[in-house]
Amino acid sequence: MDIQKDTWLWVVVQDTGGSEMFLGQHDERNNESFIPVFLEKGDAQIGLEQLVREKDKKYEVQAIQYGLLAQYAFEKGFMVFILNAAGEVLYKLENPAVHWESI
Repeated sequence: MDIQKDTWLWVVVQDTGGSEMFLGQHDERNNESFIPVFLEKGDAQIGLEQLVREKDKKYEVQAIQYGLLAQYAFEKGFMVFILNAAGEVLYKLENPAVHWESI
């Protein structure tokens, strides 16, 4: 998969009532914390329904360049998982900041 620093991806943003943050997920079975992203906006809108969310929060899909997201994810201890509309993992970027520097 060819993901560059300037590749636009779709991420789910949670409005926490005054500030926004990326919606993170945790895979209990593999003990992995990740930020799910999608290659297409439509896939993100459909895939949002597959993600664990809090009931009283608002969520929206936003575009972000991979390099910016990767830097944030690495600093916060998250991986980046590219998902399809069904919520299935297409690709795991375990150390995003290193990944985009090496491609």
